[in-house]
Amino acid sequence: MTKRTAQLYAAGSPGAPADDPLSHRMLSESEPSGAPRKRVFIFLLLVLCLVLLILAFLLWYVPYVGLSAIHPSMPVVLGVVLGAAVCFILGGALTLVFTIIRGKNLFFNRRIRGAVVRFLFPLLVVLGRCFRIRKDQIRRSFVAINNQLVLAECGRVRPQKLLILLPHCLQFHECRVRITADVANCKRCGKCRIKELVELAERYGVAVSVATGGTLARRIVVQKKPDLIIGVACERDLTSGIQDSYPIPVFGIFNRRPHGPCFDTDVDIAMVEKGVKRFLAGHDDGTP
Repeated sequence: MTKRTAQLYAAGSPGAPADDPLSHRMLSESEPSGAPRKRVFIFLLLVLCLVLLILAFLLWYVPYVGLSAIHPSMPVVLGVVLGAAVCFILGGALTLVFTIIRGKNLFFNRRIRGAVVRFLFPLLVVLGRCFRIRKDQIRRSFVAINNQLVLAECGRVRPQKLLILLPHCLQFHECRVRITADVANCKRCGKCRIKELVELAERYGVAVSVATGGTLARRIVVQKKPDLIIGVACERDLTSGIQDSYPIPVFGIFNRRPHGPCFDTDVDIAMVEKGVKRFLAGHDDGTP
C-alpha cells in the first residue's frame, strides 16, 4: 500500500470507508509501530523451533547410545528422579482423595487446593475431551471438589471478611436501577432475587456485590479484600472465578437458568444462607 493510498483510506475515501475494520487493521499493520510486534512473534516462533529441535535430538540420542554410555550412574539417577515424581503425584492424589472422603483438613490443604485449581483442572479438561465428557460436567465436578476442600480448609470467618459475589444476570432484565456500582441501590421490588440476597447480607452483616463479568469481579475482590467468597454463577464463570481468586477460597453455588443462560437467572437462597451460616459459625451444619 503506497503512502498516498494509506492517506486516502485514513481520510475515509469512498473506496474504503473509515469505519471499515479491515481497512483500519491493514493501516495499523502498515505502520512502523507494528514492526516490534512482528519481531516478538518471529523471535518466539524461532525459540519454539529451537526447543523442539533440542527435544527431538534428546529423544533420539538417549535411546540410541543408552543411559549408561552417557554416564554409568545415569540409569540410577533417572530411576530415583522418576520414582520421586511418581511418589509425589500418588501422595498428592491420595491426600486429595482422603480430604474429600473425610471432609477434614489434612496436611498442606491449601497447597492441594492450589494444585487442583492451577494444574489438575486444566489437565482434566484435556483428558475429558478424549473421553467426550462435556466441559460443563467437568466444571461441575471441579466446583464440587473445590467446595469440599474449602469446607475442610476454612474455619470461622468474620462477617466483614466474607463476600457474597453475585452475577448481574440475577437482576430482572427490565430493571433500570444500576446495582453493579452499589447493590444498596436496589429498590427491593421483589421481581428478582437481589432483594432477598441484599436482606440476607444485611441480616448477617456481610458484604454483597454484583459483577457483570470477570474483570469487574476481580476488581471487587481487590477492593473488598475478603478472606472468603461465596460465589453464585454458572459453571464457566464459577470455574474461572475460583481460578482467578486463588489463594482466596471461593465456595461456589450454581445459579438456576429457567429462561436460559445469562437472562433472569435464579439461585437457591436457602443454600446461600447455609453457606453464610457455615462460615460465620465455623462449624458444619450440613452445608452441601
